[in-house]
Amino acid sequence: MPHTPHQLAQDFPELADLISKRKVSDPHFARLLDDYNALNGKIHLAETNVEPMDDLAQSELRKKRMALKDELYGLLTTAA
Repeated sequence: MPHTPHQLAQDFPELADLISKRKVSDPHFARLLDDYNALNGKIHLAETNVEPMDDLAQSELRKKRMALKDELYGLLTTAA
C-alpha cells in the first residue's frame, strides 16, 4: 500500500517512541492500534477510489477512526 496518511506516529511525532513501546508491552493498546491502522487503511483506499464507497460510509469510518485515535491518545498521555 502506498503512503497512508494519518499514521499515529506521524500525527503525534512527539509520542512515536512511546507508541512503539506500548505496542509491544500493552496488548490492549496493540489491539486498538491494529484496529486503528486497519480502519485507516480502509479510509485511505476509499479516499483514493481504490475501493470506492459512498460519502456516508466514509464519514462513519472517519468517526470511528477519530474515536480510536482519541482513545489511543488518552492511553499514551495518561501513561506519559
